[in-house]
Amino acid sequence: MHVDATEKKWLYISIAMTAFIIGLLAFHAIGNNMHPPSNVEPINSDRLHVEGEFMEDNLGVKEMPDGSVEVRMVAARYGFYPQEIEVPAETPVKFRIASADVLHGFHVPYTNLATMVVPGYVSEVNTELPAAGVGTHPMLCNEYCGLGHDHMWSKITIVPARGGQ
Repeated sequence: MHVDATEKKWLYISIAMTAFIIGLLAFHAIGNNMHPPSNVEPINSDRLHVEGEFMEDNLGVKEMPDGSVEVRMVAARYGFYPQEIEVPAETPVKFRIASADVLHGFHVPYTNLATMVVPGYVSEVNTELPAAGVGTHPMLCNEYCGLGHDHMWSKITIVPARGGQ
């Protein structure tokens, strides 16, 4: 089988470019200490509502002793529970979200809040919402979860931080 010299040249060039890009990505990832999400916390989705931190009475916003805020939510067809939450701006916020049924997405437009909510696992997102975002925003499901997916949204209200603005 004969392979033309020009074809061989372009094959070698494409292999070299691929190796260079993979090397560049690896160097950047190692140099910046980047790694995939590692909060793998399994949970029994069938018992969310009857035991543990995701019982109905434990959902919502909770202020922690260090001044940060923790939000516990459940994503289920076709809504987020609780349906309305209020969090302070410029304060560390930890969102802990579990799915009661199928794969969901959690997204607040114009913020860095976006994650997948996988059944059987707790999704955790740490953020600090800016003061420029004060007001009410939608929380949307950005993973197709069934026929009512387009109605799956709730509200998050960002309020000024205590002692500020």
